[in-house]
Amino acid sequence: MTIPVQKRCIIIAEAGVNHNGDLEMAKQLIKVAAEAGADYVKFQTFSADKLVTKTAKQAAYQKKNLQSGDDDSQYTMLKKLELSREAHEVLVKTCAYYGINFLSTAFDNENLVYLAKDLDLDFIKIPSGELTNYPYLRLAAQLNKPIILSTGMATLQEILDSVKLLEDFGVKKEGLYILHCTTEYPALISEVNLKAMDVIAEATGCQVGYSDHTMGIDVSVAAAARGAVVIEKHFTLDRSLPGPDHPASLEPDELKKMVIAIRNVQRAIGDGLKQPASARERGNRDVARKSIVAACPIKAGEIFTEENLATKRPGTGISPMKWPEVIGRKAKRDFMENDLIEL
Repeated sequence: MTIPVQKRCIIIAEAGVNHNGDLEMAKQLIKVAAEAGADYVKFQTFSADKLVTKTAKQAAYQKKNLQSGDDDSQYTMLKKLELSREAHEVLVKTCAYYGINFLSTAFDNENLVYLAKDLDLDFIKIPSGELTNYPYLRLAAQLNKPIILSTGMATLQEILDSVKLLEDFGVKKEGLYILHCTTEYPALISEVNLKAMDVIAEATGCQVGYSDHTMGIDVSVAAAARGAVVIEKHFTLDRSLPGPDHPASLEPDELKKMVIAIRNVQRAIGDGLKQPASARERGNRDVARKSIVAACPIKAGEIFTEENLATKRPGTGISPMKWPEVIGRKAKRDFMENDLIEL
């Protein structure tokens, strides 16, 4: 199976709801992401009224991080984290000012259209929770945008079903990026299972990436080394801030280190063609390799043998790989010990 290769890993700095409903904090997050060198800074676009019922409970990690107590309503939590349309326009302009691309995840059909049509974003980012939402996926496919699909909590069959649905409604494989993900905040290293990226790529024929919810930068860097073409990672201004996602997010200096490490790793991967990497490396061959030399004084006309020849540096003479061709030949002149042999 031939899978198209994205030449440069797309790094998405996931601000998510780490703005805590504060527009100025959201703008500061954009500045941090841009200074770190990320390609995109991503937020979340939703209306609590369209996303959850008022009786839906918070996830265990949300209750823990928010210390919710008796008020463990998702609706109450999300209502405080909504971003208005006016706020979106400010954030888009702020991204342009700092030279970073704006991205957001929509959690309902109306906001899906808003992001794709009104804001004309580069990608539709489908969150893990919508992977089994048929009407949402159908609409996303029909909006004629490249799609990044997160797959937290999913089985391989659920991923295949979603990919087929998207393809049935017009999405081409080259425009579909599938992110392996473990939906825990934070996810344990033992739960990461990066090999699943390979399985997803083989099963779908799509380019794959990783949405990282672990602590630190190690797993994101490892995913990039394994061939991830998209890396998504939560970040915050300060992990100690109140909010559901702050504790599992990178702080600004860590985000910058992650971006640098991913860029270095991708440069190191190269094109896979085994040859001297540069003129500098080729120049080291004469220093590190050996030539056939005289092991002792050899007179003109004497036969070259296993006993009177040796191999030593530098590699500027006859290669030792020519050994069988040299043994048994006659010396055309006298050689002193350690002289490079000539034929």
